Amino acid sequence: MIPIEKIAKILRTDRDTVEKLVQKAERMTGKERVLERILEANEVLIKDRLQLKELGKSISAEEIYSALMEKIREDDLQLFKALGKPSFMLKEDVDRVLEKIKELVPSLEGVFLKKEKAVEFLKAAPPAKVINYLGYRDVNELISREDVFEIFAAMRLFEDSRWFNDVFLKQYDNLKPSDFEQRKIEIRSMPQKWVGIAQSFLKKKYQNISHLKELGYIFVVPIELGMLGEVTRMFSLALHYFYEIKFHSDLFEKFAKEDNFGKNISSVLKVEIIDKRLPETDKLRFLIIPRYLARYDENDWRLSEPHISPEALYWTKAEAALANVNKVFKDVYVNFIFWQELDWVGDYFKTPTGIEVLVSFNLVDAVMALIREKELEKYLFHHQESLWNKIFVDYFGEDKLEEVIKDNFTKGYVEL
Repeated sequence: MIPIEKIAKILRTDRDTVEKLVQKAERMTGKERVLERILEANEVLIKDRLQLKELGKSISAEEIYSALMEKIREDDLQLFKALGKPSFMLKEDVDRVLEKIKELVPSLEGVFLKKEKAVEFLKAAPPAKVINYLGYRDVNELISREDVFEIFAAMRLFEDSRWFNDVFLKQYDNLKPSDFEQRKIEIRSMPQKWVGIAQSFLKKKYQNISHLKELGYIFVVPIELGMLGEVTRMFSLALHYFYEIKFHSDLFEKFAKEDNFGKNISSVLKVEIIDKRLPETDKLRFLIIPRYLARYDENDWRLSEPHISPEALYWTKAEAALANVNKVFKDVYVNFIFWQELDWVGDYFKTPTGIEVLVSFNLVDAVMALIREKELEKYLFHHQESLWNKIFVDYFGEDKLEEVIKDNFTKGYVEL
């Protein structure tokens, strides 16, 4: 199979789409055989991880998938032991884990919404469900007795999304740069009283951690999910959120120099995404897709268009940080080196019945597959989004990827 067809098959798009991308990118950069080199590196990395001299026909998709599941089980257990076998129902254990996570990232700072402005928003649009859950008389009692960051976190987990987007977030349209201030990104666990509020979120997301970009705040709900992969999922997601929040802080600073500051803030917090096909162009165009569309509809038309993914960018940085995890443990050996540089790696392998299936070597896909193992769900979309980014990077460079995403985030696409 020639490289263009092979890449198109892995990305679940058509040959013409990839061929046009290659022709335009080669004219712009003068680089040739980029896809060939990607596929060669893909095969080398797979052989290395499977400790094979060659990918023989006898090795099945099931054998490879099982080996990957066994490896992530081992790494997850190793991390769990290194962390002192924490109980995520105990706030002190969660806090101990968070301290280790903070050792893996620089002391990141950014520009975030001032707390007094956050309080102003709460008073103007009180979160009724949160107030009722805690048994307070009104929003003033809520604000006087609870931490503002925790109120915002509970609101995101508990309040109706339509109310949040159409009522509460509408206030953000009028934000000014002066409503933001420089401070460090915070990560902390929430008190036990918030667990009940987070139940529906936990069932839907299979995670006890989330974040608030505009506040520069990462929070963990102290609850045991009781699933394999839970430790690695939380640990890696926290790293991912650090880089995602820092990226958005850079966006906020950029918006401060442009018109429509508040509306741009609202747009990125709603994770708005282009929803109409664009007219044909002779330029090389990449859509910017800021969320994993395949999680909701694997046949979404935008996934078959050339595109780049901010999410995959955050994960690349998080996985690079995770590869250094052994440095934060003095007496216990733990590492995730196996998964380094595999975010874009995957290939088709045959089942015993001769059907070809795609196997992802991406760490996040592996963790999610392990967590959802009982439902027999297999994950591929993190790998595919990373491969789109890989193609862009190999033509234009890592710095250019981040630059064009930031410069065109609200527009939803970049033309080169």
